[in-house]
Amino acid sequence: MTSIRANARPFIAAVAVAAALVSGTPSMAAQADLDLIQSYVGDWRGSGSMTSAEGNTETVRCTLGVTRSTAEKINFRGRCALAGANLAMNGTMAYISASNRYEAVLTSNTSFSGNAIGRRSGRTITFNITGTDANGNPSNVRAGFGLSGDNISVDFSVTNADGSRIRAQVPFNRE
Repeated sequence: MTSIRANARPFIAAVAVAAALVSGTPSMAAQADLDLIQSYVGDWRGSGSMTSAEGNTETVRCTLGVTRSTAEKINFRGRCALAGANLAMNGTMAYISASNRYEAVLTSNTSFSGNAIGRRSGRTITFNITGTDANGNPSNVRAGFGLSGDNISVDFSVTNADGSRIRAQVPFNRE
């Protein structure tokens, strides 16, 4: 049986991807995409729950700072705490109009880093990324960011190589 702490690493990777979602777009992007991305600029705080593959629930708390880089890009920095583990993450996002998709580049204080690909539907951006767990096995992360007024709703899941899933929901409020 895997402990909550062992499940924290893929969850934190998912949070990093989700945080990356809060940003991004380039110069040929539609004005609506640019406006949506820029609306994330600010300081955010969130608290929610993570459910492990075994069904155990743990509270997760995050802070996120988003700053404007250019009209096309946003930078982010964040921290999350879960099950005694802490994650620091940094990155940049852009909207690639030629590909009609969002892309995020992120790094963290764990072994997780990477590029996430995202698609927009309404005011929600969903990112998908393939990462690895602590044993080097592949895991798929799907994270959705929805903006409503001064709130961001983050819903994500991590599917491990063995088919087990970790799920989390973290609502963020503007500080």
